[in-house]
Amino acid sequence: MKIHHCIIPALVILSVVMLPAKQDFLTDTLPTTAGDLSITFLGHGTLMFAFNDKVVYVDPVARVADFSDMAPADVILITHHHGDHLDPASIRQLQKEHTRVILTATCAERFAGGTVMANGADQVVHGLPVTAVPAYNLVHKRDSGQLFHPPDEGNGYVITFGDLRVYVAGDTENTPEMKALEGIDVAFLPMNLPYTMTPEMVADAARAIQPKVLYPYHYGNTDTAEIVVLLKDQAGIEVRIRALQ
Repeated sequence: MKIHHCIIPALVILSVVMLPAKQDFLTDTLPTTAGDLSITFLGHGTLMFAFNDKVVYVDPVARVADFSDMAPADVILITHHHGDHLDPASIRQLQKEHTRVILTATCAERFAGGTVMANGADQVVHGLPVTAVPAYNLVHKRDSGQLFHPPDEGNGYVITFGDLRVYVAGDTENTPEMKALEGIDVAFLPMNLPYTMTPEMVADAARAIQPKVLYPYHYGNTDTAEIVVLLKDQAGIEVRIRALQ
């Protein structure tokens, strides 16, 4: 795997978070107008954000971490109902009295007590503005002919931390709704075939939304060097490869 090392010193501090049970995860720290945002890469589609006194998880699943040893959540965002994204047991491990769980209607059928956000909805969750972005396939289908991720079932999320807008796309392709997003500073775009995007699709989306930092994630066995090459002419987009298979 080729690692892209074009790091902007003013934008990121790299550290390793040492957790009990010998869980070691890389963290990037990005400045905002309201304090630093730390992003911890837990693996696959699972992320942890720490901002001031708030901890936000996206798609926590037991296959990537032992959440009994991790900081409890203020906010948990679930993108869709597949088992590598929705894990009720891990959500319960991370919940505390005031945890807000944001999820889709399909997820709510499998986990009670969350708040459903429809595609396109906006909410302020524990002081953090959150927008639900449609997440679905356009091209890739099962043998039955059904899309891997049909419309109206999945969310991506734009979370605003201070002046920094972070887009976590969920399982999706380069949809018109994605490509219409504006003001995205950091984007997590999936690149796992055949379920989500090809590197060419990710490059197309990145050229449209122009994030300052692009993290390919949920990329499975896809060669991450491909997206680095495809975006080498985009001087304003820094591609960062992290352990998010």
